[in-house]
Amino acid sequence: MPLTHKPAAQSGTLPLLFPNTPNAFLGDSVGTTSAAPIAAGFFRMEKGEPLVYEYTYDEAKLIVEGEVTITDETGESVVGRPGDVFLFPKGTTITFEAKDYALAFYVGQRPQL
Repeated sequence: MPLTHKPAAQSGTLPLLFPNTPNAFLGDSVGTTSAAPIAAGFFRMEKGEPLVYEYTYDEAKLIVEGEVTITDETGESVVGRPGDVFLFPKGTTITFEAKDYALAFYVGQRPQL
């Protein structure tokens, strides 16, 4: 299988994640179609309404820019900053909220969107 290269993948415009959360964006950059697929790309959260998301797959995020408050279903919160890595196991419900904006790179155990 040949190498896949997406030059300047971080610089592109990301599509809206959900119509009812107009400040959260996500776009897969690459993905596989194997029996255990993975997808990777960028997630951007802007100031505005919180995004509540239930993970139906395992995912890891690396905060690249900005800051995002991440709260799990127990109410535990942490502010993610550049260089911080998060693991969201399948079945976890997470709330994301940005004071200004945050950009993260993610890898998820799911098919490419």
